[in-house]
Amino acid sequence: MRLQDKVAIVTGGAQGIGREYCLRYAEEGASVAVLDVREEQAQAVAGEITQSGGQAMAVVSDVTSEQAMADAAKAVAERFGRIDILVNNAALYYDIDMTDQTIDYMKKVLDVNIFGVIIATRAVYPYMKQQKSGSIINIASIGAYPIGPRGVDGPDLPTVPTSGYGLSKSGVIYLTKSWAKALGRYNIRVNAIAPGVTLTEATLRVTGGRGGPDAWMKYTALDRLLNPQDLTGAAAFLASDDSAQMTGQTLVVDAGNIMLG
Repeated sequence: MRLQDKVAIVTGGAQGIGREYCLRYAEEGASVAVLDVREEQAQAVAGEITQSGGQAMAVVSDVTSEQAMADAAKAVAERFGRIDILVNNAALYYDIDMTDQTIDYMKKVLDVNIFGVIIATRAVYPYMKQQKSGSIINIASIGAYPIGPRGVDGPDLPTVPTSGYGLSKSGVIYLTKSWAKALGRYNIRVNAIAPGVTLTEATLRVTGGRGGPDAWMKYTALDRLLNPQDLTGAAAFLASDDSAQMTGQTLVVDAGNIMLG
């Protein structure tokens, strides 16, 4: 088990891909803090892990609150003695409204998807700095890459699109590089994963009005989409000593989507 005696926090760990990260880390031997605003679901994931013989705790917290995240990190450190891994997975996606192009809604997206990542990382940083080790894994998206056909068709645009989701995930990639440079002196590694179209309930909601997930399959080199479990190998790799010499990198796991442009 590659993560034996390690302690991991997974934000947004109560459902979807976040849940799979939690389960995989537990299988690899880590103690897992399932952090989410959804208490019942977080408790359920932590329960799955403990029933399988692993160590886990549910942490109800909001990544946009500095105090809440500071309290959450303290609770995890007190329970397990340290914090080795942070997966910044929480994001506004499940309930995202791609049709809302207002500036106010764009600020809401950035509040969770950018400031939530910053706040969560700041909360765990003192523990990683003190122990002089840590792996921070930011979850970006191929939404950060403007791929596909040019926007020459479709309805008339009333104004310039906000592109809030893609902008937020581009920011995650920038933060990954910036933090890798700044935190390397403390042996804290910072990397990112950029998932492709993944068959979660959230993806079905978001893509339902655009032909559904199957419409995206033809844009992949492997002619298939991802399941949530397909992303856990990269997450385990980046959390483990197998990637000890890697920092500032973004691993694109998308069945060969963005490579086709």
